[in-house]
Amino acid sequence: MNGIEDLIGIVERLRDPERGCPWDRVQTFRTIAPYTIEEACEVADAVERGDLRALVDELGDLLFQVVFHAQIACESGAFRFDDVVDAITGKMIRRHPHVFGDADGSISVAEQSRAWEEMKAAERSADGSGNTESLLDGVPVTLPALTRAVKLQRRAARCGFDWPDSGEVLDKVAEEVGELREAMRTGGRAEIEGELGDLLFTVANLARHLGADPESAARAANRKFERRFRDLERRTGGVPAGALDPESLDRIWSQIKAEEEQAPPAAPPGSAAGGTAAFPVPHDEGRSRRVRPEIRAEGEEGE
Repeated sequence: MNGIEDLIGIVERLRDPERGCPWDRVQTFRTIAPYTIEEACEVADAVERGDLRALVDELGDLLFQVVFHAQIACESGAFRFDDVVDAITGKMIRRHPHVFGDADGSISVAEQSRAWEEMKAAERSADGSGNTESLLDGVPVTLPALTRAVKLQRRAARCGFDWPDSGEVLDKVAEEVGELREAMRTGGRAEIEGELGDLLFTVANLARHLGADPESAARAANRKFERRFRDLERRTGGVPAGALDPESLDRIWSQIKAEEEQAPPAAPPGSAAGGTAAFPVPHDEGRSRRVRPEIRAEGEEGE
């Protein structure tokens, strides 16, 4: 196998107008984009679970999507896969002068992050894409809502529009809970949903100030609920809904929770105890500042 050249050839064959696959031949950028998002999510899921074997497979699926998009573009004469590689290679070299150029390499993560954003702004200005009306321009609307909330908040923080510390954000969460309670008492559905949205947006902001990813935290909570509910089903013999009164279910649930809290902490997914290599967790070194530095490891805008 010749690696990427083989994959490019496979995609070309799949898209061949005469001998290709009927499904692959009719795909467009728009129709294939949801699959690209799905594959990226499956990569994230493998990382979350620390499953290196699955990660190999999922990265391959995501790479296939990149090649597929490039092939569609090639057929219209827009660009080729080599152009994609050249673009990202040039960008990485250009944005890392402390590694590939003559600049001083002894800089901190925060300093590099600031330099990264300055270079991105200069590039946007040079090619005309930086002529925007707002700091919030360019944040993709297709991102998961909590992820997009954090990106919008980070953009706003660049000009100082931010809470000074996590304690004040937590107070704002309590305020939003009060407003939601009031809407539930006197408001209609639209007002309730509006207040609920404000609460979720503020919780995402709290996660940002705590150096946590709200999507990861929500996924962890989902896993915890699923684990405990499956345990509840096992202990009750999988009884049908309504077969046990709420008090009995709550008592069993509390017992499961107490047993988990008393048990030794389990090895996290991907740890050495789990049999696979652990994934590193980036350290947040700027959470105490008024405007946190843009740490690329936290995924503000990617490359």
